[in-house]
Amino acid sequence: MEQILDAAEELFSKHGLYGVTLKDVAQRVGVHHTLLNYYFADKKTLFDAVFARRAVVTSERRMKALDEYDAATGGKPTVEGALHAFLDTDLDLYIQGGPGWKNYGALGALVSNTPEWGAELMDEHFDPVVLRLIGLLKKALPDCAEEDIFWGYHFVTGALMVTLARTGRIDKLSGGVCKSEDFVAIKQRMARFMAAGFLEICDGRKKARAG
Repeated sequence: MEQILDAAEELFSKHGLYGVTLKDVAQRVGVHHTLLNYYFADKKTLFDAVFARRAVVTSERRMKALDEYDAATGGKPTVEGALHAFLDTDLDLYIQGGPGWKNYGALGALVSNTPEWGAELMDEHFDPVVLRLIGLLKKALPDCAEEDIFWGYHFVTGALMVTLARTGRIDKLSGGVCKSEDFVAIKQRMARFMAAGFLEICDGRKKARAG
């Protein structure tokens, strides 16, 4: 079963739901396609199983990191600290987890940008941990407009999904100075960069009201 899920994950991450058949997965594993039909009613059922397998791992790890950070700060988090707990814990999986996790990251980027059915999967697996982060950000920014916090998260997740997609575009644009595979470099920068954005948008609104 793990071989089936691994093979399907790699194929789906490269070709999407509609670009892969059960026969393609069976051929990659080296089994007859009737075996896949025995375990999975259809291709979407297999896709959902592939997505759910690692989603539970990353969600639980991030929820634990956010809870521990909240407790360690006595309920007084900072924006950057909350983002480090949320982002770094996830990026560590892609740094340390090998090709399988990188395939899953690319698959997640694809799902997050597929409104027809991807949003439902993201809602199902990630809403609790995202809302936990939002709760910490509200604590860290008590005077910030709620809409600005949600927009800030929107920008954070957009950057994370582009990162996980590993398109290679940054490699070309930078002439090789930056590499889309370099999750260590991304981890060193992302939380701090995004925290500055939250603070700027929230402070800017407060200054505008004061003026």
